[in-house]
Amino acid sequence: MHTHFMDKLRNYDISFSGLKTGKHEFKFEIDKEFFQLFDTDQEFTNPKITVDVLLNKHTTFLEFEIKVNGTVDLACDISSEIFSHPIENQIDILVKFGEEYDDSEEDVITIPASDHDFNVAQLIYENVALAVPMKKISPDLSEEDLKILEKFSPKEPEENEEPKSDPRWDALKNLKNKN
Repeated sequence: MHTHFMDKLRNYDISFSGLKTGKHEFKFEIDKEFFQLFDTDQEFTNPKITVDVLLNKHTTFLEFEIKVNGTVDLACDISSEIFSHPIENQIDILVKFGEEYDDSEEDVITIPASDHDFNVAQLIYENVALAVPMKKISPDLSEEDLKILEKFSPKEPEENEEPKSDPRWDALKNLKNKN
């Protein structure tokens, strides 16, 4: 990574070592420039997002509540029309101290005990990414367009349908039932 990017990412460092225990609020305004810090293609353009970070500092661990709120522009999957989509999401993360950095647990991140700050950039990024819908459908699509979409969408299997039996498994089940 270029040092220029590292400097920009540092804007999202939350320095907790000098803070008293209790609640502290941080606010970030993020736009296209923020997402350019990540080496990935975005599924959206023109992000205008406010990030509210609430840090609840305890003596032995930190609680982060990260809320994103704003809009992004998406291209409709059907008409390719660009439309504005609201983004709203929240993730809660527990940060504890240990030997080394570890984010293998779902809502817990361990950071080295020697760290004095915690960078929230990746969490903000993930928070926004989670709020972008899989299907991007413009609110301006006509009824006809939606009917066509429905016709070509994969159907959900009916709940009361019996699963079709597979003769290979049936043979195995018979063996199992005999024992």
